[in-house]
Amino acid sequence: MKNKTGTKILLWLLILSLAAPLSLRAQTAEQSMVGEQTHLYSQEELDRLLAPIALYPDNLLSQFLMAATYPLEVVEADRWIKQNQNLTADQLDAALQDKSWDVSVKSLCYFPNVLAMMSDKLTLTNEMGNAFLSQQEQVMNTIQSLRAKAQAQGNLISTDKQNVVVQEGDISIEPVTPDVVYVPAYDPCWVYGPWWYPACAPLWFWYPGIVVGAGFFFGPAVFIGPLDFWGGFRWHRREMFVHKPGRMHGGT
Repeated sequence: MKNKTGTKILLWLLILSLAAPLSLRAQTAEQSMVGEQTHLYSQEELDRLLAPIALYPDNLLSQFLMAATYPLEVVEADRWIKQNQNLTADQLDAALQDKSWDVSVKSLCYFPNVLAMMSDKLTLTNEMGNAFLSQQEQVMNTIQSLRAKAQAQGNLISTDKQNVVVQEGDISIEPVTPDVVYVPAYDPCWVYGPWWYPACAPLWFWYPGIVVGAGFFFGPAVFIGPLDFWGGFRWHRREMFVHKPGRMHGGT
């Protein structure tokens, strides 16, 4: 009996000695993940991240930020779009119905250049998504602050392509024609006036195919269908909403 008892004790000690390092490693990994999830971006980091996209129209910007929280789906969608460039609007509508991607990622399939930009600069995309998930109110405050700076410089105005609406101190950017969206391109070091940190070095995140200097430019028109595919902002509540996917037509 003593031998059997001694053997059992040795076995338990062996098991515990093996399990303890695994437990510690698991705990360390879990703590590391929590640390990554709770990383808070400074105001300077948020200004740098958001400056290149803060002047996007609300319906596109809302989808951009939400899609940024699904970076792997963004990459997958970008690769799929590049392999299916010949799909017509109706064919693209039908093909997207079978995709399991988030609605925001699906909506950006009608903006292949924007999707490609997000995929190519995946680190920035991931950072934007993380910031939006952990600091949504501050992200939305930053967007409003950046828009106010651009407006004060005379660089954010209503045109034949966008309506700039100020309501209760919040600035919304809406398409002039509800089913046509233009993607703006601009130099963040110019459009907001003198950069308010020691050096102007925003992370470039421009619309591809356009050479940007001093000025405010637009990419080609993108024709969209019913707006129930889209989402937007409730600025007064610092909230974002996303509708269920409906039917949408895109263009180049």
